[in-house]
Amino acid sequence: MRSLFFLLVVVMLTQSVYGVTKRISSSVTGLLSLYPNVEYDYQVLDHWMISGSVFYRFKRVYDYSTNDKYLVIQHFKDDATAFNNLKKSKIEGKGVLNNRISEYLLTSLAHSGIKTHFVKRLNMREQLIRRAEIIPIEFIVRNVASGSLTKRLGVAEGTVLNKPLLEYCLKNDELQDPVVSKEHIFNFEWATKEEIKQIDKMTLRINDILIGLFRGIGIKLIDFKIEYGKSWNKDKGINEIVLADEISPDTCRLWDTKTEKKLDKDRFRKNLGNIIEGYQEVARRLGILPEIANVKEVNFSKPRSIKFKKK
Repeated sequence: MRSLFFLLVVVMLTQSVYGVTKRISSSVTGLLSLYPNVEYDYQVLDHWMISGSVFYRFKRVYDYSTNDKYLVIQHFKDDATAFNNLKKSKIEGKGVLNNRISEYLLTSLAHSGIKTHFVKRLNMREQLIRRAEIIPIEFIVRNVASGSLTKRLGVAEGTVLNKPLLEYCLKNDELQDPVVSKEHIFNFEWATKEEIKQIDKMTLRINDILIGLFRGIGIKLIDFKIEYGKSWNKDKGINEIVLADEISPDTCRLWDTKTEKKLDKDRFRKNLGNIIEGYQEVARRLGILPEIANVKEVNFSKPRSIKFKKK
């Protein structure tokens, strides 16, 4: 009996896994039909973990190849993490908003001459981006003291810095993304001196552009973090440095200019509540969300039971 029970459990799990996998495959295949010249490689799909009949995705990038260069699909999830994954939650709709906001900001940066990995938004949650070899450093720009800077140096939150402060952190959650110096970067060969010089210049330029963009919609850019990677440019036949990260309320601190109300992930970090409302406000001011949505509440009359007469 025990063997029979075990066999039945295995069959049920297999059917459940097959059903979920089939839905995922059909979704991805339909998405890639937008690009007929792209050949999908199912062998390099995301890593998945099975817990009962539920799948949890670790990565947010689907790999697939083309004849001329590598491209990937970036998926924006609703997962929220803070303090190097010590605090976790799921916020419905966050991924959709971040996708739209990041598309808008990356497109604006590209129009200003910044090279990015962004190619095109595919749907509500996916972007087509260039494959890039990520440099294992987070580049942080601070315009106003907040977050870890206030804890490390004892500076009061809200202190306006004399000039933008550029910091480097090693991308390693287990080590809690420690702050490193340029000497660390060069010594351990995480990037070359020429690459860091180029990235520093790009990062400060991005800061200038974003400050002006957000100031125009009544938002103060407190700080932000970004990542870079080396991506192949077939026209030039070289690897070039590109901005290879999202820019959204998940990666920026954004305060209302007048009230200093936080409109970013600090609402999650500090348990301020109304997280989605903050993200929606950023999207609304950017013109991504309409002032008045074309949606109205529908009122249904109370259902009544129907009685049939017996013949």
